Amino acid sequence: MKITFVGLGIMGSRMAANLLKNGVEVLVYNRSTAPVEKLKAQGAKTADSLTAAVAEADIVFSMLSTPQVVASLFIKEGGGLAAMRPGTIWVDCSTVNPSFSRRAHQMAQKYGITFIDAPVAGTLPHAEKAELVFFVGAAKSDLEKIRPLLDHMGKKVLHIGETGKGASFKMLVNMMLAQSMLIFSEAILLGEKMGMDRDFLLSTMPGLVVSAPFTKFKAEMIKGGEYEVQFPLEWMHKDLHLAAVTAYELNQPLYLANLSKEIFAEANNKGMGRLDFAAIHKYLEERN
Repeated sequence: MKITFVGLGIMGSRMAANLLKNGVEVLVYNRSTAPVEKLKAQGAKTADSLTAAVAEADIVFSMLSTPQVVASLFIKEGGGLAAMRPGTIWVDCSTVNPSFSRRAHQMAQKYGITFIDAPVAGTLPHAEKAELVFFVGAAKSDLEKIRPLLDHMGKKVLHIGETGKGASFKMLVNMMLAQSMLIFSEAILLGEKMGMDRDFLLSTMPGLVVSAPFTKFKAEMIKGGEYEVQFPLEWMHKDLHLAAVTAYELNQPLYLANLSKEIFAEANNKGMGRLDFAAIHKYLEERN
């Protein structure tokens, strides 16, 4: 089959590379050229435009930053959807709101294209090591057509339900991720104010049953004061915003998630957007 991968950022570039490592022929497209050239050196084919990239594809993967970017590349008049052949499968791995995924599904149907939402759990190291977890919204029969490719890029595939359910579940995961990071940071900072040793707190707290497992890795960032990006803070703010939009659509209050969104917004405005989202600790620390 002819595979096209669109969006070669922190995650997409590693995902496409893992397909290549497993002998899959991949054509890649990205708006900036540097990651394209890097994957070309690893054996990827390239295209000069999105429409050329998707025109002959059997399966198109997209891994893009926001719903607006996905829409501008695929859904707008003359975009990617219009250039695909009927029968193509479009797998969107971007983190978007569920109502957007359902809209993309409806637009894809008009062109005879199968849409699958398959966002991932994991950050840069998981993408590099093919240890991502895919949350898939699709008919089971459609999932089975792409499962071998997902297995090249991840360690687990969870079929959440019909179209939009993958995006829905990813939203819940990232809501908890953001709030867990804030809770952990507040606890560490309060412990320090109570006179407890910082290194002791950062070494001990992540191992407690009440702590989210990922805090073990973020504690190392905090110890060194280095927040090399694995999951950008600005995208965590975006994901919390999408959760708030979805809650509004469903008339569901989100008290703590909305508070978290505003804190991440402040950190983003302070120039921390391109740091790892664990830099929310740095922001809280500097506020004091």
